[in-house]
Amino acid sequence: MAMAFKMAMTGMRVTEECKNSFMEMKWKKVHRYIVFKIDERSKKLTVDKVGAAAEGYDDLAASLPVDDCRYAVFDFDFVTVDNCRKSKIFFIAWAPTASRIRAKMLYATSKDGLRRALDGIHHELQATDPTEMGFDVIKDRLI
Repeated sequence: MAMAFKMAMTGMRVTEECKNSFMEMKWKKVHRYIVFKIDERSKKLTVDKVGAAAEGYDDLAASLPVDDCRYAVFDFDFVTVDNCRKSKIFFIAWAPTASRIRAKMLYATSKDGLRRALDGIHHELQATDPTEMGFDVIKDRLI
C-alpha cells in the first residue's frame, strides 16, 4: 500500500518527511515540536520547522507566522500528582486572522487528513491568535 495519504477534498499529500519527523518526536523524543506547512504548488504537506528537544512551548509559539496558517504538534512532558512522568502530544491548527481566506480554507479542509496520518495525537487546539494557544490553555487540557 502506498504511504502517500491523500488529504480530504484538497488532494494534499502528507510527505514521508512529515510522518518520519512525527515518529522521531513520538518515540525517540529528539524533537519537542514540529511545524507543518502546505506547499500549494506541489500540493504536499511539508515540515516547516523542527524544534530541538531542549526547546520549549514559547519557541513553538514564536515560530508560527503572524500572517499565514500552519499546523503544529507539540510534545508536552509533565509530572502527575502521583509523581509519574507523562507525555501528551498536542495538535495545533494555527489560522491567524491576518492570513488569507484561501489559506484558511485550504488548511481547514486538509486538517483531518494530517490528523489521520499522525497516529498518537492526544489533544487538539484551534487558534487564531496567541491567547487561544497559550501555555495555560495547554495545561488546562491535561486536567
